[in-house]
Amino acid sequence: MSDPRSRARAPGRPKPGEVPPGDRPPYSAGEGLSFAHTTVLLHEAVDALVTDPEGIYVDGTFGHGGHSRLLLQRLGPRGRLYAIDRDPDAVDAAAAGATRVDDPRFSIHHTSFGQIVPTLAALGVTRVNGLLLDLGVSSPQIDNPERGFSFRFDGPLDMRMDTTRGESAAEFLARAEERHIAEVIKNYGEERFALQVAKALVARREGGHPVRTTRELSDVVARAVKTREPGQDPATRTFQALRIFVNAELEELEQGLNEALDLLKEHGRLVVISFHSLEDRIVKRFLREQERGCTCPPDFPVCVCGQEPLLRATPRRAIRPSSRETASNPRAASARLRAAVKV
Repeated sequence: MSDPRSRARAPGRPKPGEVPPGDRPPYSAGEGLSFAHTTVLLHEAVDALVTDPEGIYVDGTFGHGGHSRLLLQRLGPRGRLYAIDRDPDAVDAAAAGATRVDDPRFSIHHTSFGQIVPTLAALGVTRVNGLLLDLGVSSPQIDNPERGFSFRFDGPLDMRMDTTRGESAAEFLARAEERHIAEVIKNYGEERFALQVAKALVARREGGHPVRTTRELSDVVARAVKTREPGQDPATRTFQALRIFVNAELEELEQGLNEALDLLKEHGRLVVISFHSLEDRIVKRFLREQERGCTCPPDFPVCVCGQEPLLRATPRRAIRPSSRETASNPRAASARLRAAVKV
């Protein structure tokens, strides 16, 4: 697909004695704490990631720490966990107060997972045993009206994961051309009525009332989208598209996957949890390319490029949440976990 940013701003079977994942009780990252966030595919992700309890691991999307806290339980005294998040609220929550992760084996750093290699290099780390990426937004981000991620609450139309930098969704809609807005909504939200939504947004802006809040955006989209998918708010796809665009999520994902290849030791593990088809498609394509290795055209009789496979998917198919997990946490329903080992 064309890149709408081009005109934008200058696990398998349980081990003996192990409880099957579907039968485990749900785990909340904030049990006993002031926030509520149920970590999706928690045990499945950690099971797929940890092979050496004394190894070095990276949680590339700390969020509110559900995966990190369980990872620390699995690590031995010489194990090490580096956490990364570009949301300053998440970094602050991990470093201080009631939600602090107080463990000498743990440190957290304010950056994006697309910058994992230079971030860890500055700490003297060049190889790790495993890297986890849990994509998308966390429940506390969605449920905080001030962040502007959800049409369920009225608040500033921000949508930035890193509130210290970049352009908000409202700022983008206040300056972008109609065609550019339509491309973003179509390509990142897969919205059939992208052009109608873009026209309505620009018409409102030219009338002297650019959208500045989530409620205003939701109302404009509701009038522009003529049919509704069962059980889905008409603004869902537009909100998803703007969030992905504002945060460069797909570009960040591609960068992070390539950084993982540089970081992983032999037999190191890569685990990625995605929540919509655009993310999962990128992860699946990346794993397939790294498993194949050879980049020669299909009609070549023999390989001349000499490139060897770098990853092996394990398991072969994506892992999905159990019916018990989706019943207790409906936001988990679209999650897909893909894991691979470096060969």
